[in-house]
Amino acid sequence: MTDMNDMNDWYLQQEYAVRFEWGAGGAERVAGGVGCLVVVDVLSFSTSVNVAVEAGIRVHPYAWRDETASVFARDNAAELAVGRRAVTAASPWSLSPAALRRAPFIPRLVLPSPNGSAIAAAAGGSTVVAGCLRNASAVGRWLALHGHGTLERPLAVIAAGERWPDGSLRPGLEDLMGAGAVIAALLATGGAGPLSPEAAAARTAFTGTPDAAGAVAACSSALELARSGFADDVAIAVEVDASTTVPVLTDGAFTAGTRTDGSPFDGAVHTGPVHLTPPA
Repeated sequence: MTDMNDMNDWYLQQEYAVRFEWGAGGAERVAGGVGCLVVVDVLSFSTSVNVAVEAGIRVHPYAWRDETASVFARDNAAELAVGRRAVTAASPWSLSPAALRRAPFIPRLVLPSPNGSAIAAAAGGSTVVAGCLRNASAVGRWLALHGHGTLERPLAVIAAGERWPDGSLRPGLEDLMGAGAVIAALLATGGAGPLSPEAAAARTAFTGTPDAAGAVAACSSALELARSGFADDVAIAVEVDASTTVPVLTDGAFTAGTRTDGSPFDGAVHTGPVHLTPPA
């Protein structure tokens, strides 16, 4: 077995401006060599963050759903999101995007997630962006606008994946598609690259799938949610490019990303529109 201490840097994709990895472990490995991490957890952390930030809520990610989460929420004067099945009239906020849409507005929300939040925590000093299918084009444009995805300012797109019962990583089609959509949007703006083989493969997975939204809606992670009564969450997650909001982690909370001059970002750059419709 290879000793991690003897691996040097062959696994870091250092020759490339746009990199791709899986899970918190992958994020920890590549974070030190990039200026930006894009967290992609389509079902549902990134989608929920997008929906909440779109509504004007500051979202504090938290990696554990235990008693410390309540303390963290209290310390940040925030409401604590509960599990999907624990939603009540008194606690209507959860990791469910549909529940967040229905819930009343609050200024701050703590969103526990062992996948998405753990990846955000692994970023160190890197900029962290929440990407999903809903905002893939906007994220690509925002990254280009801020100069990310070049050899001078490399970035990594991290697909969160899911967990098998033994705790090991289960790569998820939904996150591969979401990551590929972000990479495709960034490349389409011009000026980004080169892509690592891993990033190029993720991009091709998205652009080469005639109906990416349909594929995600039919994948195993989506079926698990739908058969558990959360089909609305899947429907929201596959709203490809429905949002121009780019959640950026700032002072411990995701808020809407801005332009380089601090003005609101509307999802557009001056190079013209980017169309992410996969080929028929």
